[in-house]
Amino acid sequence: METNYTQCLIIGSGPAGYTAAIYASRAALNPVLYEGLQPGGQLTTTTVIENFPGYPEGVDANQLMGDMRAQAVNLGAEVRSGYVTAVDLSQRPFRVTVDETDTILAETLIIATGATAKYLGLPSEDKYRGMGVSACATCDGFFYRGKDVAVVGGGDTACEEASYLAHLCRKVYMIVRRNVLRASKAMQERVLQTENIEILWECQTQEVLGDANGVNGVRLVRKSGEVFEKPIDGFFLAIGHHPQSDLFKEWIDTDENGYILTDGKSSRTNVEGVFAAGDVQDPQYRQAIAAAGSGCRAALDAERFILSKK
Repeated sequence: METNYTQCLIIGSGPAGYTAAIYASRAALNPVLYEGLQPGGQLTTTTVIENFPGYPEGVDANQLMGDMRAQAVNLGAEVRSGYVTAVDLSQRPFRVTVDETDTILAETLIIATGATAKYLGLPSEDKYRGMGVSACATCDGFFYRGKDVAVVGGGDTACEEASYLAHLCRKVYMIVRRNVLRASKAMQERVLQTENIEILWECQTQEVLGDANGVNGVRLVRKSGEVFEKPIDGFFLAIGHHPQSDLFKEWIDTDENGYILTDGKSSRTNVEGVFAAGDVQDPQYRQAIAAAGSGCRAALDAERFILSKK
């Protein structure tokens, strides 16, 4: 069994994790980062990113994450493959188990494990993911200007996504399995008053349709049993996200949805020396640039914490 020690351990390899590694390296904390099961994070499931500052022509998602990783490594971060399987945050240094065998001790811990979008579980979703299927209208809506799209969901998130897409797209269908919206009154009124949003009540998705070029339709089934199809170019999921915080819940406070709670505008959690960054603590913005910014804050908070203990 291998035992290691670091002043700063970072769990997660999305924009938050890599940015934290960049800043922690420049602070001479000699950080160790474990990439987890999806190196580069959820962002690598999309294609071109057009809203990350500094790339006037857009940037391939995998290239962006590769560049962030390389920058962290060049500055001195030790980036390792491996999946954290257990943590003990009862005392410092914290004890973290990787791949059920290796142990690393850390004076500070930055949790940047992200959040996973909830999908319907259809094989066609996986088939056309990145080819018309998306879980982020803000990220990918730009590609569907003047086109027809569908949004699955009836809560606030779905209404926000539909409203955003309505400014870009010719037509937005909301696929709602109930006969009412679960969203707040204000969000309901916004959707109902938007002319190019059509709500398909009491409908569920049976299949996402497409070809070699991507999504071109959706097959739906009404509560009555009627099956019908709608031609669309984009299919957006807005049924929620699952923050990857389960591993830490014995020690770390979360909200009712599992998002890690932090102290004010800082990245501090209820456990001294443990910080959270990115989508695992952000139920609102869920953007790469916001995650990167929170990774910066977490590294600065970790640095200040270590200096305060000397």
